[in-house]
Amino acid sequence: MTEATSRLATRVKLKDAHLVTRMTDIAEGLPDVIKLGRGDPDLDTPAHIIKAGQEALANGATHYMHPLGMPALRRAIADNIAAYGGARYEPENIVVTPGGQHAMFVIALALLNPGDEIMVPCPGYNPYHQAAEMAGAETVHIRTSMETNFCVTAEMVRAHITPRSKILVLINPNNPTGTVTPPAEVARIAEVAKEHDLIVISDEIYSRLTYGNHTVQPVAALPGMFERTITLSGMSKAYAMTGWRIGYFAGPPDLIPALAEINHAFAISTASVSQHAALAALTGPQDCVEDMRAIYDERRRVLCAGLTELGIPYAEPQGAFYVYADVSKTGIGATLFCERLLREGQVLMYPGGIYGDYTDDFVRMSLTQPVARIREALTRMKAVVDTIRAETRAA
Repeated sequence: MTEATSRLATRVKLKDAHLVTRMTDIAEGLPDVIKLGRGDPDLDTPAHIIKAGQEALANGATHYMHPLGMPALRRAIADNIAAYGGARYEPENIVVTPGGQHAMFVIALALLNPGDEIMVPCPGYNPYHQAAEMAGAETVHIRTSMETNFCVTAEMVRAHITPRSKILVLINPNNPTGTVTPPAEVARIAEVAKEHDLIVISDEIYSRLTYGNHTVQPVAALPGMFERTITLSGMSKAYAMTGWRIGYFAGPPDLIPALAEINHAFAISTASVSQHAALAALTGPQDCVEDMRAIYDERRRVLCAGLTELGIPYAEPQGAFYVYADVSKTGIGATLFCERLLREGQVLMYPGGIYGDYTDDFVRMSLTQPVARIREALTRMKAVVDTIRAETRAA
Protein backbone atom coordinates (compact mmCIF):
# COMPACT_ATOMS: atom_id res chain seq x y z
CA MET A 1 0.00 0.00 0.00
CA THR A 2 1.38 3.41 -0.93
CA GLU A 3 1.64 6.29 1.51
CA ALA A 4 -1.09 8.16 -0.37
CA THR A 5 -3.61 5.31 -0.27
CA SER A 6 -2.79 4.46 3.38
CA ARG A 7 -4.16 7.87 4.36
CA LEU A 8 -7.59 6.94 3.06
CA ALA A 9 -10.21 5.41 5.33
CA THR A 10 -10.79 1.70 4.87
CA ARG A 11 -14.37 2.43 3.76
CA VAL A 12 -12.98 4.00 0.56
CA LYS A 13 -12.90 1.22 -2.02
CA LEU A 14 -12.15 3.11 -5.26
CA LYS A 15 -8.68 4.60 -4.94
CA ASP A 16 -7.98 5.42 -8.60
CA ALA A 17 -9.72 7.76 -10.99
CA HIS A 18 -13.15 6.44 -11.94
CA LEU A 19 -13.62 5.31 -15.55
CA VAL A 20 -16.13 8.10 -16.11
CA THR A 21 -13.49 10.64 -15.07
CA ARG A 22 -10.86 9.09 -17.30
CA MET A 23 -13.13 9.04 -20.33
CA THR A 24 -14.22 12.61 -19.67
CA ASP A 25 -10.55 13.60 -19.63
CA ILE A 26 -10.06 11.89 -23.01
CA ALA A 27 -13.12 13.64 -24.42
CA GLU A 28 -11.80 17.04 -23.33
CA GLY A 29 -8.85 16.60 -25.70
CA LEU A 30 -10.95 15.65 -28.74
CA PRO A 31 -12.91 17.85 -31.16
CA ASP A 32 -16.67 17.70 -31.66
CA VAL A 33 -17.44 14.86 -29.26
CA ILE A 34 -21.07 13.67 -29.32
CA LYS A 35 -21.91 12.97 -25.71
CA LEU A 36 -24.26 10.04 -25.19
CA GLY A 37 -22.90 9.33 -21.74
CA ARG A 38 -24.15 11.03 -18.62
CA GLY A 39 -27.78 11.10 -17.50
CA ASP A 40 -28.04 14.88 -17.75
CA PRO A 41 -30.77 16.16 -20.08
CA ASP A 42 -29.57 18.46 -22.83
CA LEU A 43 -32.97 20.15 -22.65
CA ASP A 44 -33.21 23.29 -20.55
CA THR A 45 -35.30 23.69 -17.42
CA PRO A 46 -38.69 25.06 -18.57
CA ALA A 47 -38.92 28.85 -18.55
CA HIS A 48 -41.66 29.17 -15.94
CA ILE A 49 -39.57 27.16 -13.47
CA ILE A 50 -36.50 29.32 -14.06
CA LYS A 51 -38.63 32.44 -13.63
CA ALA A 52 -39.92 31.18 -10.29
CA GLY A 53 -36.37 30.67 -9.10
CA GLN A 54 -35.32 34.12 -10.24
CA GLU A 55 -38.29 35.75 -8.54
CA ALA A 56 -37.61 33.83 -5.35
CA LEU A 57 -34.04 35.10 -5.26
CA ALA A 58 -35.20 38.66 -5.90
CA ASN A 59 -37.64 38.30 -3.01
CA GLY A 60 -35.00 37.15 -0.54
CA ALA A 61 -35.00 33.34 -0.81
CA THR A 62 -31.33 33.19 0.16
CA HIS A 63 -31.57 31.70 3.65
CA TYR A 64 -32.04 28.35 5.37
CA MET A 65 -35.40 26.67 4.89
CA HIS A 66 -37.33 24.23 7.10
CA PRO A 67 -35.09 21.17 7.72
CA LEU A 68 -37.61 18.85 6.04
CA GLY A 69 -38.23 21.27 3.19
CA MET A 70 -40.56 24.16 2.49
CA PRO A 71 -44.04 23.15 3.74
CA ALA A 72 -45.75 24.24 0.52
CA LEU A 73 -43.30 22.15 -1.51
CA ARG A 74 -43.81 19.08 0.66
CA ARG A 75 -47.56 19.44 0.23
CA ALA A 76 -47.09 19.73 -3.54
CA ILE A 77 -44.90 16.62 -3.53
CA ALA A 78 -47.54 14.69 -1.59
CA ASP A 79 -50.24 15.78 -4.03
CA ASN A 80 -48.03 14.88 -7.00
CA ILE A 81 -47.27 11.41 -5.68
CA ALA A 82 -50.98 10.72 -5.15
CA ALA A 83 -51.93 12.18 -8.54
CA TYR A 84 -49.80 9.55 -10.30
CA GLY A 85 -51.09 6.56 -8.41
CA GLY A 86 -48.78 6.65 -5.42
CA ALA A 87 -49.42 6.45 -1.70
CA ARG A 88 -51.00 9.31 0.21
CA TYR A 89 -48.31 10.96 2.29
CA GLU A 90 -48.61 13.75 4.82
CA PRO A 91 -46.09 16.60 4.36
CA GLU A 92 -44.33 15.66 7.61
CA ASN A 93 -43.49 12.28 6.07
CA ILE A 94 -41.56 13.87 3.18
CA VAL A 95 -37.98 15.17 3.27
CA VAL A 96 -36.62 17.44 0.53
CA THR A 97 -32.97 16.72 -0.29
CA PRO A 98 -30.19 18.17 -2.47
CA GLY A 99 -30.89 15.61 -5.19
CA GLY A 100 -31.95 11.99 -5.21
CA GLN A 101 -28.39 10.70 -4.93
CA HIS A 102 -27.95 12.52 -1.62
CA ALA A 103 -31.12 10.80 -0.42
CA MET A 104 -29.60 7.36 -1.15
CA PHE A 105 -26.77 7.96 1.29
CA VAL A 106 -29.07 9.36 3.98
CA ILE A 107 -31.31 6.29 3.72
CA ALA A 108 -28.39 3.85 3.80
CA LEU A 109 -26.76 5.46 6.83
CA ALA A 110 -30.06 5.55 8.70
CA LEU A 111 -31.20 1.99 8.00
CA LEU A 112 -28.18 -0.24 7.39
CA ASN A 113 -25.94 -1.71 10.07
CA PRO A 114 -22.58 -3.34 9.35
CA GLY A 115 -23.26 -6.81 8.00
CA ASP A 116 -26.79 -6.04 6.80
CA GLU A 117 -27.54 -6.86 3.18
CA ILE A 118 -29.10 -4.54 0.63
CA MET A 119 -30.30 -6.16 -2.60
CA VAL A 120 -29.93 -4.07 -5.74
CA PRO A 121 -30.63 -4.83 -9.41
CA CYS A 122 -27.56 -5.58 -11.49
CA PRO A 123 -26.98 -3.67 -13.66
CA GLY A 124 -28.33 -0.77 -11.65
CA TYR A 125 -27.45 2.67 -10.40
CA ASN A 126 -24.02 2.33 -8.75
CA PRO A 127 -24.32 4.91 -5.92
CA TYR A 128 -26.56 2.46 -4.06
CA HIS A 129 -23.53 0.19 -3.80
CA GLN A 130 -21.38 3.11 -2.62
CA ALA A 131 -23.96 4.12 -0.03
CA ALA A 132 -24.03 0.56 1.33
CA GLU A 133 -20.24 0.56 1.57
CA MET A 134 -20.28 3.78 3.58
CA ALA A 135 -22.73 2.15 6.01
CA GLY A 136 -20.58 -0.98 6.31
CA ALA A 137 -23.30 -3.12 4.77
CA GLU A 138 -23.07 -5.73 2.04
CA THR A 139 -24.50 -5.28 -1.45
CA VAL A 140 -26.21 -8.31 -2.95
CA HIS A 141 -26.50 -7.97 -6.71
CA ILE A 142 -29.62 -9.38 -8.32
CA ARG A 143 -28.36 -10.22 -11.77
CA THR A 144 -30.78 -9.48 -14.59
CA SER A 145 -30.46 -10.17 -18.30
CA MET A 146 -32.08 -9.76 -21.68
CA GLU A 147 -34.23 -12.80 -20.83
CA THR A 148 -36.46 -10.58 -18.65
CA ASN A 149 -35.55 -7.34 -20.46
CA PHE A 150 -33.32 -6.58 -17.46
CA CYS A 151 -36.28 -6.51 -15.07
CA VAL A 152 -36.11 -7.95 -11.57
CA THR A 153 -38.67 -10.67 -10.83
CA ALA A 154 -40.13 -11.90 -7.55
CA GLU A 155 -38.35 -15.23 -8.05
CA MET A 156 -35.01 -13.45 -8.43
CA VAL A 157 -35.56 -11.54 -5.19
CA ARG A 158 -36.58 -14.66 -3.31
CA ALA A 159 -33.47 -16.50 -4.50
CA HIS A 160 -31.19 -13.84 -3.01
CA ILE A 161 -32.77 -13.54 0.44
CA THR A 162 -30.66 -14.52 3.44
CA PRO A 163 -31.09 -14.03 7.21
CA ARG A 164 -29.18 -10.74 6.82
CA SER A 165 -31.40 -9.30 4.06
CA LYS A 166 -32.84 -5.93 5.10
CA ILE A 167 -33.40 -3.66 2.08
CA LEU A 168 -34.49 -4.25 -1.50
CA VAL A 169 -33.90 -1.50 -4.07
CA LEU A 170 -36.24 -1.24 -7.05
CA ILE A 171 -35.27 1.29 -9.74
CA ASN A 172 -38.25 1.69 -12.02
CA PRO A 173 -37.71 2.66 -14.82
CA ASN A 174 -34.23 1.26 -14.46
CA ASN A 175 -30.98 3.12 -14.90
CA PRO A 176 -28.95 2.10 -16.95
CA THR A 177 -31.23 -0.20 -18.95
CA GLY A 178 -34.26 2.04 -19.51
CA THR A 179 -36.58 -0.91 -18.83
CA VAL A 180 -39.83 -0.87 -16.83
CA THR A 181 -40.77 -3.63 -14.40
CA PRO A 182 -44.39 -4.59 -15.21
CA PRO A 183 -46.94 -3.56 -12.55
CA ALA A 184 -48.00 -7.17 -11.95
CA GLU A 185 -44.39 -8.15 -11.28
CA VAL A 186 -43.95 -5.22 -8.88
CA ALA A 187 -46.98 -6.51 -6.97
CA ARG A 188 -45.44 -9.99 -6.76
CA ILE A 189 -42.15 -8.52 -5.54
CA ALA A 190 -44.08 -6.61 -2.88
CA GLU A 191 -45.52 -9.88 -1.60
CA VAL A 192 -42.00 -11.29 -1.21
CA ALA A 193 -40.95 -8.13 0.64
CA LYS A 194 -43.82 -8.54 3.10
CA GLU A 195 -43.13 -12.24 3.55
CA HIS A 196 -39.49 -11.58 4.47
CA ASP A 197 -39.92 -8.26 6.29
CA LEU A 198 -37.88 -6.26 3.78
CA ILE A 199 -37.73 -2.49 3.50
CA VAL A 200 -38.12 -1.42 -0.13
CA ILE A 201 -36.47 1.66 -1.58
CA SER A 202 -38.63 2.48 -4.58
CA ASP A 203 -36.56 4.72 -6.85
CA GLU A 204 -39.14 6.33 -9.11
CA ILE A 205 -37.17 9.32 -10.37
CA TYR A 206 -37.82 8.39 -14.03
CA SER A 207 -41.46 7.38 -13.55
CA ARG A 208 -42.86 10.29 -15.59
CA LEU A 209 -40.75 9.26 -18.57
CA THR A 210 -42.23 6.07 -20.02
CA TYR A 211 -43.08 5.10 -23.60
CA GLY A 212 -45.83 3.22 -25.36
CA ASN A 213 -48.22 1.51 -22.95
CA HIS A 214 -45.65 1.06 -20.20
CA THR A 215 -46.47 2.45 -16.76
CA VAL A 216 -44.81 2.43 -13.36
CA GLN A 217 -46.51 0.91 -10.32
CA PRO A 218 -45.61 2.95 -7.20
CA VAL A 219 -44.61 0.43 -4.55
CA ALA A 220 -45.88 2.27 -1.47
CA ALA A 221 -49.43 2.31 -2.86
CA LEU A 222 -49.68 -1.50 -2.86
CA PRO A 223 -51.48 -3.25 0.01
CA GLY A 224 -49.34 -3.51 3.12
CA MET A 225 -46.37 -1.68 1.57
CA PHE A 226 -46.73 1.88 2.89
CA GLU A 227 -45.12 1.05 6.24
CA ARG A 228 -42.13 -0.71 4.64
CA THR A 229 -41.43 1.47 1.58
CA ILE A 230 -39.34 4.59 1.11
CA THR A 231 -40.21 6.37 -2.11
CA LEU A 232 -37.28 8.23 -3.66
CA SER A 233 -37.65 10.71 -6.49
CA GLY A 234 -36.91 14.26 -7.58
CA MET A 235 -37.21 16.89 -10.27
CA SER A 236 -33.93 16.29 -12.10
CA LYS A 237 -35.17 14.08 -14.91
CA ALA A 238 -38.82 14.91 -15.66
CA TYR A 239 -38.25 18.67 -15.41
CA ALA A 240 -34.62 18.81 -16.64
CA MET A 241 -33.47 20.21 -13.29
CA THR A 242 -30.28 18.24 -12.67
CA GLY A 243 -28.24 21.35 -11.86
CA TRP A 244 -30.78 22.60 -9.31
CA ARG A 245 -30.03 19.56 -7.09
CA ILE A 246 -33.51 18.93 -5.76
CA GLY A 247 -34.96 15.57 -4.78
CA TYR A 248 -36.93 13.98 -1.97
CA PHE A 249 -37.82 10.82 -0.13
CA ALA A 250 -41.09 9.89 1.51
CA GLY A 251 -41.75 7.14 4.00
CA PRO A 252 -43.61 5.85 7.04
CA PRO A 253 -43.85 8.03 10.14
CA ASP A 254 -41.69 5.75 12.31
CA LEU A 255 -38.67 6.12 9.99
CA ILE A 256 -38.80 9.67 8.69
CA PRO A 257 -37.72 11.59 11.85
CA ALA A 258 -34.39 9.77 12.08
CA LEU A 259 -33.74 10.06 8.35
CA ALA A 260 -34.61 13.75 8.48
CA GLU A 261 -32.04 14.36 11.22
CA ILE A 262 -29.26 12.77 9.17
CA ASN A 263 -30.27 14.85 6.16
CA HIS A 264 -30.25 17.97 8.38
CA ALA A 265 -26.74 17.13 9.59
CA PHE A 266 -25.50 16.72 6.02
CA ALA A 267 -27.19 19.65 4.32
CA ILE A 268 -29.03 21.76 6.95
CA SER A 269 -31.61 22.32 4.21
CA THR A 270 -31.91 22.15 0.45
CA ALA A 271 -31.15 25.39 -1.41
CA SER A 272 -34.02 27.86 -1.07
CA VAL A 273 -34.00 28.87 -4.71
CA SER A 274 -34.21 25.24 -5.83
CA GLN A 275 -37.18 24.59 -3.57
CA HIS A 276 -39.12 27.53 -4.97
CA ALA A 277 -38.32 26.37 -8.50
CA ALA A 278 -39.43 22.83 -7.64
CA LEU A 279 -42.71 24.17 -6.28
CA ALA A 280 -43.31 25.91 -9.61
CA ALA A 281 -42.45 22.68 -11.43
CA LEU A 282 -45.00 20.61 -9.54
CA THR A 283 -47.82 23.16 -9.37
CA GLY A 284 -47.37 24.78 -12.78
CA PRO A 285 -48.33 23.53 -16.26
CA GLN A 286 -47.30 19.93 -16.89
CA ASP A 287 -47.26 20.03 -20.68
CA CYS A 288 -43.51 20.66 -20.47
CA VAL A 289 -43.02 17.13 -19.14
CA GLU A 290 -45.03 15.64 -21.98
CA ASP A 291 -43.12 17.76 -24.51
CA MET A 292 -39.78 16.49 -23.22
CA ARG A 293 -41.05 12.92 -23.04
CA ALA A 294 -42.10 13.13 -26.71
CA ILE A 295 -38.66 14.45 -27.66
CA TYR A 296 -36.94 11.56 -25.88
CA ASP A 297 -39.33 9.12 -27.51
CA GLU A 298 -38.43 10.34 -30.99
CA ARG A 299 -34.74 10.08 -30.18
CA ARG A 300 -35.29 6.60 -28.78
CA ARG A 301 -36.89 5.43 -32.02
CA VAL A 302 -34.09 6.89 -34.16
CA LEU A 303 -31.33 5.38 -32.04
CA CYS A 304 -32.97 1.96 -31.86
CA ALA A 305 -33.53 1.89 -35.62
CA GLY A 306 -29.88 2.74 -36.18
CA LEU A 307 -28.67 0.04 -33.80
CA THR A 308 -30.86 -2.51 -35.57
CA GLU A 309 -29.24 -1.57 -38.87
CA LEU A 310 -25.82 -2.03 -37.28
CA GLY A 311 -26.78 -5.48 -36.02
CA ILE A 312 -26.38 -4.42 -32.38
CA PRO A 313 -29.10 -5.88 -30.13
CA TYR A 314 -30.51 -3.93 -27.20
CA ALA A 315 -32.98 -4.20 -24.36
CA GLU A 316 -36.37 -2.71 -25.15
CA PRO A 317 -36.14 0.86 -23.81
CA GLN A 318 -39.49 1.45 -22.13
CA GLY A 319 -38.68 4.40 -19.89
CA ALA A 320 -36.07 6.92 -18.69
CA PHE A 321 -33.79 8.16 -21.51
CA TYR A 322 -31.36 5.30 -22.03
CA VAL A 323 -30.76 2.47 -24.47
CA TYR A 324 -28.77 -0.52 -23.23
CA ALA A 325 -27.04 -2.24 -26.12
CA ASP A 326 -25.01 -5.43 -26.49
CA VAL A 327 -21.80 -4.65 -28.39
CA SER A 328 -20.12 -8.00 -27.73
CA LYS A 329 -20.82 -9.24 -31.26
CA THR A 330 -18.47 -6.58 -32.61
CA GLY A 331 -15.67 -8.78 -31.32
CA ILE A 332 -14.47 -6.73 -28.33
CA GLY A 333 -15.71 -6.00 -24.83
CA ALA A 334 -17.83 -3.01 -23.92
CA THR A 335 -15.11 -1.14 -22.03
CA LEU A 336 -12.66 -1.28 -24.92
CA PHE A 337 -15.49 -0.56 -27.35
CA CYS A 338 -16.37 2.66 -25.52
CA GLU A 339 -12.77 3.81 -25.46
CA ARG A 340 -12.24 3.09 -29.14
CA LEU A 341 -15.53 4.72 -30.09
CA LEU A 342 -14.47 7.82 -28.18
CA ARG A 343 -10.94 8.01 -29.57
CA GLU A 344 -11.75 6.98 -33.16
CA GLY A 345 -15.32 8.21 -33.57
CA GLN A 346 -15.61 11.03 -31.03
CA VAL A 347 -18.76 9.51 -29.52
CA LEU A 348 -18.91 9.23 -25.73
CA MET A 349 -20.90 6.49 -23.98
CA TYR A 350 -20.24 4.27 -20.98
CA PRO A 351 -19.82 0.52 -20.51
CA GLY A 352 -22.28 -1.35 -18.34
CA GLY A 353 -19.57 -2.22 -15.84
CA ILE A 354 -19.92 1.28 -14.41
CA TYR A 355 -23.42 0.27 -13.36
CA GLY A 356 -22.41 -3.03 -11.82
CA ASP A 357 -22.98 -5.20 -14.87
CA TYR A 358 -21.39 -8.60 -14.35
CA THR A 359 -20.53 -8.84 -18.06
CA ASP A 360 -18.44 -6.59 -20.28
CA ASP A 361 -20.97 -6.82 -23.10
CA PHE A 362 -23.29 -3.83 -22.78
CA VAL A 363 -23.06 -0.06 -23.14
CA ARG A 364 -25.46 2.62 -21.95
CA MET A 365 -26.43 5.26 -24.49
CA SER A 366 -28.25 8.38 -23.31
CA LEU A 367 -30.95 10.08 -25.36
CA THR A 368 -29.50 13.45 -24.46
CA GLN A 369 -28.62 14.76 -27.91
CA PRO A 370 -30.85 16.11 -30.71
CA VAL A 371 -31.95 13.70 -33.42
CA ALA A 372 -29.44 15.10 -35.93
CA ARG A 373 -26.58 14.46 -33.53
CA ILE A 374 -27.84 10.95 -32.77
CA ARG A 375 -27.88 10.22 -36.51
CA GLU A 376 -24.33 11.54 -36.79
CA ALA A 377 -23.31 9.42 -33.80
CA LEU A 378 -24.71 6.34 -35.54
CA THR A 379 -22.74 7.16 -38.69
CA ARG A 380 -19.54 7.47 -36.68
CA MET A 381 -20.37 4.32 -34.76
CA LYS A 382 -20.81 2.37 -37.98
CA ALA A 383 -17.34 3.36 -39.15
CA VAL A 384 -15.75 2.24 -35.88
CA VAL A 385 -17.80 -0.97 -35.74
CA ASP A 386 -16.85 -1.83 -39.33
CA THR A 387 -13.19 -1.34 -38.43
CA ILE A 388 -13.44 -3.53 -35.35
CA ARG A 389 -15.27 -6.29 -37.23
CA ALA A 390 -12.68 -6.21 -40.02
CA GLU A 391 -9.89 -6.57 -37.46
CA THR A 392 -11.71 -9.46 -35.81
CA ARG A 393 -12.12 -11.28 -39.13
CA ALA A 394 -8.45 -10.74 -39.98
CA ALA A 395 -7.20 -12.00 -36.62
